[in-house]
Amino acid sequence: MTITTTPPVDGSAVADAVKDYYGKVLQSSADLQTSACCAAEAPPRHVAEALKNVHDEVMARFYGCGSPIPPAVEGATVLDLGCGTGRDCYVLAQLVGPAGRVIGVDMTDEQLAVARAHTDWHAERFGYANVEFRHGYVEDLAAAGIADASVDLVVSNCVLNLSPDKPRLFGEIMRVLKPGGELYVSDIFADRRIPAALREDPVLLGECLSGALYTEDFRRVMADAGCADVRVLSTSPVALDAGEIERKIGFVGFTSQTVRAFKLPLEDRCEDYGQVATYLGTVPEQPHAFDLDDHHRFFAGKPAAVCGNTADMLAGSRYAPHFAVVGDKTTHFGLFPCGPEQGTSAAADGVAGCC
Repeated sequence: MTITTTPPVDGSAVADAVKDYYGKVLQSSADLQTSACCAAEAPPRHVAEALKNVHDEVMARFYGCGSPIPPAVEGATVLDLGCGTGRDCYVLAQLVGPAGRVIGVDMTDEQLAVARAHTDWHAERFGYANVEFRHGYVEDLAAAGIADASVDLVVSNCVLNLSPDKPRLFGEIMRVLKPGGELYVSDIFADRRIPAALREDPVLLGECLSGALYTEDFRRVMADAGCADVRVLSTSPVALDAGEIERKIGFVGFTSQTVRAFKLPLEDRCEDYGQVATYLGTVPEQPHAFDLDDHHRFFAGKPAAVCGNTADMLAGSRYAPHFAVVGDKTTHFGLFPCGPEQGTSAAADGVAGCC
């Protein structure tokens, strides 16, 4: 059976429009016409502290919709897709430390020029140099020199919506991630498929709207790329305040979401194997509770029943040292009772429920 998804557009025309918008039209975040490419939430405290060490020019030309920086990244190799002027790269450089490495990839020369102009300034401020910036397209990371299974973590901040070839993009992400590696992104999503004519509008594209994936197509594209279970951490509505933009595309509902996925052989449903996970309270940024997604909050020291996918995410990723997972998949008990459908208190009281 053929699954219908958003039809393709002219990739070269889209790329040229995006490069022009971010390289020439926008000179600072004040030039944006909507809130889509603006952070919807305040960053966590440790990220806010790291932001204080980022150069003013880099900060002024930041266009993002969230804070796609997960915890427990010390020593990790991180790839930032669509890094722009490098704000998130320079934050991550501090969090991964001198034993870690951060690679930023972007296709816009003007943005990369700003990022590269301040590498020495940041290295002096941090006391080490662990960031590099490469020109390239997120759909062709091999051309940017990113090898198979070479990255622990892929992040992106309101950029994936700009890609004209999302199946190829997510396939590349899964290729470069190590087994157990994590994709952690903030981006704009739509509640329906957007007509092709609007998806080639340069302003709507640049404002991170018309390239937004329909949420169900995102799930399908990720499944085709090898990830059957994507988790949502947060969702915020996007308001279209600009008159002409609202007139053109106001019939679409947009949200800013932060999502995570792992390069693991997961099932497409939450299955029950009688497994239990206990958070050890050892992630420095989250000493009292660990949030896997918007309805999995693990309180330190409190055992919680989990589905097989959640158990694998915790035990098969870099979070493994921070959890005690008991049980295997020898005995199957059917579907796991998923949290949101079974009750609204799952996240509040620490009862684990899956997507």
